[in-house]
Amino acid sequence: MNPKIFVVAAIVILAGILGVIFTMTSTSDTFDGGSSQELPNQVEPISINLEEVSILQVTDRAAVLEIQFKLDNPNARSVIAQLLQYSLYAVNGSEELKIASGQIGSRPEGMVDGSNYYTLLSNNSIVLKDKITLEFPGNDPELMLILENNDQIWRAEGDVIFNLSSMTSGQENEVHFESTL
Repeated sequence: MNPKIFVVAAIVILAGILGVIFTMTSTSDTFDGGSSQELPNQVEPISINLEEVSILQVTDRAAVLEIQFKLDNPNARSVIAQLLQYSLYAVNGSEELKIASGQIGSRPEGMVDGSNYYTLLSNNSIVLKDKITLEFPGNDPELMLILENNDQIWRAEGDVIFNLSSMTSGQENEVHFESTL
């Protein structure tokens, strides 16, 4: 038999399999709910709230704080939160003192070899935590007064970068947030 027949048959079978996979994935994004169907790539922004700021330890050499953010997903599909960047402020009347900046998660660059992102299921929420270590807070009397005060008003602001359901589907979305506790 002619070997070209096997090559042509293999190409036809491969093209058929790819065609089936393409049609299955492009029609699998169906939604329940009659007239209020959303487009597959239309994403509602997630909401971010400052949930809690705990002062775990305070000495002249170091202070350890824990910050918690609650992320709510209003979408009918899961979203992946890649990166939450924030700045934390202590509010005293009309004055604000920047305490720290940080980030939770990371943005993928090049080859994605780790899973440093957070999945928010549809119409659900998740709490993200981060520990902040302040070096030598005893050198700043105003900061020490804030850290020793248990009923401090805190404000956080920043950005969250997220995608719809996977790292490759949908576009990268960014939401700016401000929250007071």
